[in-house]
Amino acid sequence: MSRITIPALETATGATAELYAQVRKMTGGQVPNLYAAMGHLAPAVLASYFGAEGVLASTGLSKKDLETIKLLVSAQTGCDYCVAAHNMLAKMAGLTADEARAIRQMQPTGDSRRDALIRFVLLILRESGTLPADAVTDIRAAGYSDADLVAISLAIALIMFTNTFNRINDTDVDFPAVD
Repeated sequence: MSRITIPALETATGATAELYAQVRKMTGGQVPNLYAAMGHLAPAVLASYFGAEGVLASTGLSKKDLETIKLLVSAQTGCDYCVAAHNMLAKMAGLTADEARAIRQMQPTGDSRRDALIRFVLLILRESGTLPADAVTDIRAAGYSDADLVAISLAIALIMFTNTFNRINDTDVDFPAVD
């Protein structure tokens, strides 16, 4: 059970109510528990998060790449909420159930470009300090541009933010269970 109690969504007013309406439009009527909590506690933070996600969506990274990063980071941090959400979103972006499972388990997916992205993101998560030059050379050789490196960094930062909040809150998972 989530540690932070959220009042009934229908009682929201002001910026929170506006954000909930925006979320309902994006999701077809639902307000996921993560957004309900963030919107209730810090509507400006949720609005900024949506702005950053909008910027991220406009970068050169594909939806499959973005969901690969988000699912992988969520699995690494142990955020069950984000693993469930991004497992579903990965499939909606076109990744197969087997590919999503491989990403969660840090196994090869059979796609050399995606596997290079996984290795690169894992290196960022596991190593401290400046990355070795060959890691940057390798991700570029896999077809990622320098602009993509900025987008990869933003994707990691955004998912780390939601992972961290969900781990603090123990947010109730309202997405399909992960197989």
